[in-house]
Amino acid sequence: PFYLNYIKPNYWKTTAAFGLNLNQSTFSDNWSSGGVNSIALSSQINYKSEYNKDGKNFITELILQYGKIKNKDQMQKKTNDRIFWDNKAALQLSKSWYFFGSVSFESQFDIGYKYKNTDDGEVAIPISKFMAPAYLTESLGFEYKPEKWFSLRLGTGTARQTFMLDTTLHERDNNGNPTGKNFGVPFGKTFRNELAFQAVANLDKDVMENINLKARYFVFAAYETLNNMDQRLDVTVTAKVNKVINVTVNGTALYDDDASTEIQAAQSLALGLVYKLPK
Repeated sequence: PFYLNYIKPNYWKTTAAFGLNLNQSTFSDNWSSGGVNSIALSSQINYKSEYNKDGKNFITELILQYGKIKNKDQMQKKTNDRIFWDNKAALQLSKSWYFFGSVSFESQFDIGYKYKNTDDGEVAIPISKFMAPAYLTESLGFEYKPEKWFSLRLGTGTARQTFMLDTTLHERDNNGNPTGKNFGVPFGKTFRNELAFQAVANLDKDVMENINLKARYFVFAAYETLNNMDQRLDVTVTAKVNKVINVTVNGTALYDDDASTEIQAAQSLALGLVYKLPK
């Protein structure tokens, strides 16, 4: 007899990674080189699901990051705190070009503080929290994708809403007047809308055996202030030691005049446990 095996195609590809890093150090009181007892814990969840069929593409990606450090005789401080959710639907126009629409959301989990040393000790001043700020961005435009590991979105029609739901999160001068930039939202208000051009470049490539390079460069140029563009670069290099242990280097450079007139930068190096699906 003749049998025909039929395998139903799966147009979805889903990956997820769960990471946990723990750093701890302890010194005796007579440690001659000096040192501070400390413990730090950080976690990360990366989820990505992609659909491809007949020139139609949909991608949803979720990045959750949170970490804290506690040094002896000091207050707890965050080392990382981010919520980022990006969704994109695209229709293929040619071999490398697509028409796309996307929606993304970004905020944080916990209260962020600015720390000052006073005669009475360390003082924490709250400056941010969940939904203060938060960013919701909608974009329409064209995407260039010559390779699976690289894409460039050109969002000619982009709108971004900045939320500052807690109107008390800013410093005040001696007269009680609010100071600082308040993330571009007018003081006392909870919402700001901007129309802009947006460009997003994504790279995700295994550059060597067991070494992955992932980068995302973001440009947001509001039409009312084209000479002052918001920019952000995130770079992650992951070296796989074995099935569950990775070494990860993260770096972020950010320029946003609504938060600071100077470039903000952050960097971290971690050896930790990572569990990936599918295995």
